[in-house]
Amino acid sequence: MAPTKKDTKAKKAPVKFTIDCSSPANDGILDTATFEKFLHDRVKVGGRTGNLGEAITIARAAGNHSLTITVSGNTQLSKRYLKYLTKKFLKKYQLRDWLRVVASSKTAYELRYFNIAEGGDEEDDE
Repeated sequence: MAPTKKDTKAKKAPVKFTIDCSSPANDGILDTATFEKFLHDRVKVGGRTGNLGEAITIARAAGNHSLTITVSGNTQLSKRYLKYLTKKFLKKYQLRDWLRVVASSKTAYELRYFNIAEGGDEEDDE
């Protein structure tokens, strides 16, 4: 008889993703509570929205205006999906023209302003 394969996958450690909203929140143009509610309403688990349960927790840090999303080992949530949802939030509240989403580390995103001063004088002389 052929030996049977056992499922020897180890449980994955929880993954924490962080979205740092400190600079726009300190300036008063972004409300982290609204952003947190948007993520609660929009994150899909198993193809359904509003199905977070115990698999995914979204919490807001009180002092530094950042959101922490914790994903347990049995559920997959990509960092790219969080960037997609963040961009969708910025577009909904018409902040996409001023803010961009930048990866600050392997598990973190940061909302930064576009550097407009870099543009310089680009005028057409005809």
